[in-house]
Amino acid sequence: MPHVASSAADLLAQVSGALHLEHDRVVIDDPARLRGDAIRDIAWTAAFGSDEGAVAAAQWLAWEASQEAGARSASIHELYEARARGEVAGFTVPAINIRAQTFDMARVAFETAAAADVGAVILELARSEQTYTYQRPIDYATACLAGAVAAGWQGPVFLQGDHYQFNAKKYAADPESMTEEIRRACRLAIEAGYRNIDIDSSTLVDLSKPNVDEEQRENYLRTAELTALIRMLEADGVTISVGGEIGEVGKQNSTEAELRAYLDGLRHELARIAPGVIGISKVSVQTGTSHGGVVLPDGTVGKVAVDFDVHRRLGAVAREEYNLAGTVQHGASTLPDDMFHVFREVETAEIHLATGFQNALYEHPAFPAELHAKVEGWCFENAVDERKSDQTDQQFVYTTRKKAIGPFKRELWDLASKDEILASQAAKIGFLFNELGVVGSRAMVDRHVQPVELHRPAPAGIAEAVAATVSR
Repeated sequence: MPHVASSAADLLAQVSGALHLEHDRVVIDDPARLRGDAIRDIAWTAAFGSDEGAVAAAQWLAWEASQEAGARSASIHELYEARARGEVAGFTVPAINIRAQTFDMARVAFETAAAADVGAVILELARSEQTYTYQRPIDYATACLAGAVAAGWQGPVFLQGDHYQFNAKKYAADPESMTEEIRRACRLAIEAGYRNIDIDSSTLVDLSKPNVDEEQRENYLRTAELTALIRMLEADGVTISVGGEIGEVGKQNSTEAELRAYLDGLRHELARIAPGVIGISKVSVQTGTSHGGVVLPDGTVGKVAVDFDVHRRLGAVAREEYNLAGTVQHGASTLPDDMFHVFREVETAEIHLATGFQNALYEHPAFPAELHAKVEGWCFENAVDERKSDQTDQQFVYTTRKKAIGPFKRELWDLASKDEILASQAAKIGFLFNELGVVGSRAMVDRHVQPVELHRPAPAGIAEAVAATVSR
């Protein structure tokens, strides 16, 4: 069982032999030991430590170890620019939302990527997921980077803030307060090391307006404002990849007119408020899917009709007229396996995959029945206000069990049967890599993306622990 340190000094003692510090820099002494127990102790301390100094030390050590090991946070912006220029094509980048077992899921994702020579893969977390999975941006970045180190990964680590979404009701009541929430989310993400952020103001689209420009106006105005803010926060010379969205997932399918109205308005507004600023690199569209899938009365997921032609048509417009990488697909992880190859065939730029991996965890034969019962009981005790009048028990549990991930976070990370479950997750990730056309993409990514080495000042607890060691 990994060690959860009680102080920064305790943590440094625990990882001694794997690494040491020289002038606020991590020096790796034993790469194999670092990839083994040491990085696990760091990850578990960051996730479950009760001492603030120990947690801050673990977060810092994970970041610095990733810099030293060559698993550095990076932006996918330059690869998407190359796609916009027509220099690369024929693949769809998987963006995996890791809600549970984040350290180990990141580890197996990078181990699977290395085995298949994959470079084009994103690890992301939506703003809503942060809340119910108990993962702030710093928590998610730390676990993912630690997982990359554990995998022996050397190369770009694309961390993405997914669906930084406006709440339409809150925005109607107080636009400035709602916008400030998203501004703060962007600041926290960038401070944590994210170099990719998707702004979703598509919830502000008003289809009652007289024309498509008016429908999209609040959407492109807020996307422009937040894109300009993100550019101001780029302190390390890296151009953060910013995504926009025109169609709220689960609503009506997107059209070329909506896409042009949004992108024209966004381009004009950016030129007005921040001349010369780089805009977005991709745009999410609606094709008929929904987050989590359509749940049937027995709790299984029904088959959804996806209009792939939306990606084919709107993606061409995005690339040829607006110099973007193309379109993005949300709500896809529960689709049938025989659909995934079509996304690369219609040149979808990126696909977001979340609920399917959560389902594979909860529904795996090795998942403990006792814990499953506890999760279901938690849903009936704590999420009953979310139950719809026409839902069966199975539908209710399916739609709310994601909310139990945070409360059961430690138990999910410590599952005795997790290796068997993770093996299945790795197989699914490998399948998706193949179907989406990113197998062998490492050289392509390395050609266009050069991660920047960035070091951070050591927290006070680290400095005090080192000073105490020296004085003895």
